[in-house]
Amino acid sequence: MNIFALSGLLTVMTGLPIAAFVYWAGSDRVSDRIWAFFVLAVSGFGFATYKIALLQDAAAALIWWRISMFFVILIPVFFYHYIQHFLDVKNRIGLFFIYASGFFFLIFNFTDYFVRDMKFVFGSFYYNTNPTPLYTAFVLWLLGIVFYSHYRLWKIYGRSSGEKKNQIAYFFLATAVGFSGGVTSFLPIFGTNFYPFLNLTVPLYPIIMTYAILRHHLFGIKVFATGLLTGVILLVLLFQIFFSQTLSEFILRTLFFLIIFWFGILLIRSVLLEIRTREEIERLAKNLEEANAELKKFDAAKSEFISLAGHQLRAPLTVIKGYTSMLQEGSFGELNKKAVEALNRVLLSINNLIKLVSELLDLSRIEAGQLKYDFKKMFLDDVIDDAIKELAEISKEKRIDVQFKNENNKTFSVFGDPAKLYEVVINLLDNALKYSKIGSVVVTLRPRSKRLALSVADNGIGIQKDDISKLFQKFGRTEMTKKDQPDGMGLGLYFAKRIVDDHSGRIWVESEGIGKGSTFFVELPVA
Repeated sequence: MNIFALSGLLTVMTGLPIAAFVYWAGSDRVSDRIWAFFVLAVSGFGFATYKIALLQDAAAALIWWRISMFFVILIPVFFYHYIQHFLDVKNRIGLFFIYASGFFFLIFNFTDYFVRDMKFVFGSFYYNTNPTPLYTAFVLWLLGIVFYSHYRLWKIYGRSSGEKKNQIAYFFLATAVGFSGGVTSFLPIFGTNFYPFLNLTVPLYPIIMTYAILRHHLFGIKVFATGLLTGVILLVLLFQIFFSQTLSEFILRTLFFLIIFWFGILLIRSVLLEIRTREEIERLAKNLEEANAELKKFDAAKSEFISLAGHQLRAPLTVIKGYTSMLQEGSFGELNKKAVEALNRVLLSINNLIKLVSELLDLSRIEAGQLKYDFKKMFLDDVIDDAIKELAEISKEKRIDVQFKNENNKTFSVFGDPAKLYEVVINLLDNALKYSKIGSVVVTLRPRSKRLALSVADNGIGIQKDDISKLFQKFGRTEMTKKDQPDGMGLGLYFAKRIVDDHSGRIWVESEGIGKGSTFFVELPVA
């Protein structure tokens, strides 16, 4: 076997498995199919070269030269088409011209107008000599396509970066090396006495592309490795079929080849499906990440709006409350009983609105991480007394007695923020009064093993066991509370839990069910 034949055989052995795997892997991308056809054309050229290099008959050599040219004509056509897809360029007129001119050369390829004379060269094989005008035009057409395509690659390469730039670099290297070696095969045709040993560089194209695939993921690594292994096995089995000695051996090897071929396709498709599934998961994860980022922006904007609105509302509400209190006290003259009752309702609504604004402001601070504490040694007894006094008017109006069973009597103190703990107590008391119709509310404070335990028990609507977990969540409200108090937001207990947690304490609730009241507990470490 001479070097020319070896170059053709190596081209087939490296190109054919890759072309087969890319095509039969079932990829939906048009560029993958075009690339498979391109490599298949290169492999066809390699096989024809192998046959030409071994023939000693001029007539047979002419046939194989024309077969060789059939594949050589297709190479620049598929190459140009692939470059367009690779670079995402849409030039339908140029693509039509390439295919039309390629079809024109294919028509005349098997006539004497294209390949005509054979000459025995280098003492080894017959070579195409005395090129016809049409053949010369074809060579110029091929070189023009190659140089133009590489020019386009170079322009895009200069504007690219990262992974895309690496892909183009290896693609440029592979095509440049492969074509430069293949082009030297034309030299003896035009009278240059140059042995086409550089045809050995043609197999480097799939080799360099293999490296680019493995390193820069032009195709999936798993799919490529599976397809390449399957292709090599099929190629070996195909050669065994050609060298069968008997008919039974030929049939047996053919059946074995077809079985391996079928299972190879199934294997490649399964790997491809796995990769597509993974890519889809990655795509969904990326979309989810982008959506999450957008939600965070909206959440930040919402918090900023709530904070701004809260600050703008707090000032006028404070003024309204102040003047309403002054009217009640008779600062602007004596009022009749009906007017006082109306002002009481106004004041109650203002207090509810002020509480709502405070909750919104607290929510914006928590979400912005701006909730600040002023920790100091303090008595929880005083906080409870102040909260009971604050809600005395409401308890009186609802005729619900608030009892404070103080078993601590300032024996133990806690290390905390008085204002924040006041919000916790006032929230628990306010809920107890709000959801109670009859009976009393019992507040108990007792020491319990280096901790102070506060409990607020009521005879209100009660809580279902399934709803308990919702109470301390943001905007968490049960169906019963929504019906009983539709104007609530479900933020009070969320704040209370956050404050208690920041004081290294814990908060929870117990209830025997609907209509049986509930008891909220808070435990804080003693100072």
